[in-house]
Amino acid sequence: MAGQPKGLLLVGGEPIAARSLRMFEALFDGGALVVANDPAPYARFGAPIVPDLVSGKGAPGGVHTAISAAPTGWVFTAGCDMPFVSAEGIALLAERRAGVEAVVVRWQGRLEPLHALWSRACLPLLSRLLAEGDPSLQSIARAVRAAIVEEREWRTVDPDGRAFLNANTPEDLARLGLEAPR
Repeated sequence: MAGQPKGLLLVGGEPIAARSLRMFEALFDGGALVVANDPAPYARFGAPIVPDLVSGKGAPGGVHTAISAAPTGWVFTAGCDMPFVSAEGIALLAERRAGVEAVVVRWQGRLEPLHALWSRACLPLLSRLLAEGDPSLQSIARAVRAAIVEEREWRTVDPDGRAFLNANTPEDLARLGLEAPR
């Protein structure tokens, strides 16, 4: 996206980050936070902004930071470029938390661990894996005790899997009906 912060892309005229943060504030008692190494683009939204605790680890480092910084025992994670996250989908994941350390959807045969619920119980393993190398979120989701929401069940709240779509290219903007900020 030519260096543009993807969380500022517009969905329905509103930045993805603003839409997501508003939803998270309404859903979660602990509020919402943003994991970003450059706080400037997101400061206007009023949520706490936390830089990666372990730099250079991508999404796994962001999940680690979110779990570490959150005031709650569970966190819902989503990429800043995921415009179609829904309260119904989050509620379905939340229903599956009992007795597990994470709740992840399997969509089209693939785990979707960025759009997932992670418990603080994952932190020791996640910290160790990050210290040892560059684990993928997929491998982390397979390493913890995770409840898997299968595609058939997920389709009851999100028939087309729109929650997992993200914007990485100008073509994605057009395909997803997003706009660049003005």
